[in-house]
Amino acid sequence: MQIQQHALPDISSGTVRELRSFHYGSFAQSGQGRKVYIQSSLHADEIPGMLVNYYLREMLEQYEKIAAIAAEIVLVPVANPIGLAQDIQGTAFGRFDLATGINFNRGYRHLTPHLLPLLESKLGADANENVKLIRQQALAVLREWQPDTATDHQKKILQTLAVDADIVLDLHCDNQAVMHLYTGTPLADDCMPLAAYLGAQAVLVSVLSGDDPFDESCSRHWWELAQHFGTATPIPNACMAITVELRGETEVSHEVAQADALAIINFLRHAGYLRGKAPALPQALCQPTPLEGVEPLRAPHAGILVFTRETGDYIEAGEKVADIVDPVSARMTPVLATVSGILFARVARRYATHGMRIAKIAGPVAYRTGNLLSL
Repeated sequence: MQIQQHALPDISSGTVRELRSFHYGSFAQSGQGRKVYIQSSLHADEIPGMLVNYYLREMLEQYEKIAAIAAEIVLVPVANPIGLAQDIQGTAFGRFDLATGINFNRGYRHLTPHLLPLLESKLGADANENVKLIRQQALAVLREWQPDTATDHQKKILQTLAVDADIVLDLHCDNQAVMHLYTGTPLADDCMPLAAYLGAQAVLVSVLSGDDPFDESCSRHWWELAQHFGTATPIPNACMAITVELRGETEVSHEVAQADALAIINFLRHAGYLRGKAPALPQALCQPTPLEGVEPLRAPHAGILVFTRETGDYIEAGEKVADIVDPVSARMTPVLATVSGILFARVARRYATHGMRIAKIAGPVAYRTGNLLSL
């Protein structure tokens, strides 16, 4: 195992921060070999992924001892040291950069417009050679990026570490939720083995979710380049990037984290990045549904939030999910679903402001447009 230290610019005089990446297996020249990249807690107040990464490190050390790693596997257990240090009077504030107000999982480099002029007339009929060239040029584009802030510099480091990987797993969690995944629509079928091993109850897919989140910054340019250059120039979806939502933010236990780490290990064995026969693929608990089909339920007015259904429940259109109770007027208003699907996430707060997003249902029919992710 090799540890790499990536210095971040000083935010203020007398402060020093760095990212650390842990590299296991065979280290090929950048862009030239098989590679897996896994990071956790990009939203720094989402802790379950850090513990999963702890157990992944422990497991990968054992695989390395028996020379059973058939790729380079890169782990970044703390993907956001800037956000991890943000604490406001005892409350962690790791989702948004305090300096700019920008979500730490937004604003990564959209590579396609930078790559197109670099690739014109250079790609050919050999898909493998095309993949190598695209990865080399993507790394060159990122090296030339001159960030203005420490947070953007952190984004550059993370995207550079991941952009030449075959598989990218970004470990997150929701407030209260069942296991669920986000990925690109062209990757929907390929991500289902991971969904099966993890026991995911929703897989949400989109071609463009909006605002350039980390996973799309690693995978989106592959299908966009393929569409631009056409079938005569074979360009596979060479990066399967997936955001893994590890249930709720308080579900931090050794048993759960070990099980999730083992599920990821089994997936990597199944995909051939670790040697050894993988356990039989479990039956998937869901099928991919469009992110455009997710219904975000909102509070119709302010009040006490009383959920009447649990995460993981199947909700029929028209069914009640929660009540909002105004403690002053004594008005109680039911919150009804308008689509049928799995109630896969809900907020942890029990007081809702007017219009607050309180829960999400994975519906099978696309009906939304625009930016599809929550803030």
